[in-house]
Amino acid sequence: MLTKDEYLLKNFSKIKHKKWELFVITRILHLLDDTDIEYVCQQYINIKGNKHYLTDLCFPSLKLYYEIDEGQHASKEHGDDDKIRQREILEATDWEERRIRVYDNTNPRLGRDLKEVISELDDFILYVKQRKKEFEISNGLKITWDYENKFNPKKYIEKGSIDVNDNVVFLNHRDCLKLFGYKSENHYQRAWWNKGIKNHNQAVWFPKLYPNKEWKNVLSADRSTIFEERVINGKAVKINLPSKEERIVFAHYKNVFGQTVYKFYGVYVPDFEKTNEYKHVHRRIETKIDLNRYI
Repeated sequence: MLTKDEYLLKNFSKIKHKKWELFVITRILHLLDDTDIEYVCQQYINIKGNKHYLTDLCFPSLKLYYEIDEGQHASKEHGDDDKIRQREILEATDWEERRIRVYDNTNPRLGRDLKEVISELDDFILYVKQRKKEFEISNGLKITWDYENKFNPKKYIEKGSIDVNDNVVFLNHRDCLKLFGYKSENHYQRAWWNKGIKNHNQAVWFPKLYPNKEWKNVLSADRSTIFEERVINGKAVKINLPSKEERIVFAHYKNVFGQTVYKFYGVYVPDFEKTNEYKHVHRRIETKIDLNRYI
């Protein structure tokens, strides 16, 4: 697992060849000088319709992101696209957008006067600090960035619930299963576990939502449905009908740093009206789980 220091350094590596982004982002973060505010460079944001965007600089705990507009943004066509992008990100995340123009208005091929850029950046830094104070007052909680415990199941056990909106992610099967009473410190490698929750008519499922040898699992764009097939030599083959248990899904995926992680997508059940011997269809019925029932 990456340490917080390694994470901070790797974030910059993603923008090292983009001179304006590198200048703007490093100035903001160095002068902000607040390691309690989580930030991400090139944050992936999933949008309905199988689309996604990358934001230049994102502060998830403040529901805020910052875009750095270089010369290509000067065109009307690009400006219209930016408005659509802003609206779709707002609908998906409820995050506020702030932007800075770093090109010269009279000649977009040239950079803007650096003093003007710095002045605008300094105003944005003050805004971020003020937004943090307002969030802390309105929520009654101090904003902290406890990166080392980000993947620790203990905080969710103490909270008593998990919710897909909380971006619940773990680094291995064992830590996922600890939410449901798994006591062993040994790792669990299989894709299916129900030993401790059979009486709830449930199982924990760890599907790979990408082609994996013979198995093809696909998540719908709105994440409400998982399609499961077995494909050999390019042809779907018959598979046994699924069991009736509810499936608590922690799906494999690789995060921005190439780490394999397991993300909570909700509780799914087989949709037997749409399922057949060649394709299983699982529909989501819950996005939040009360963990107290497993204690």
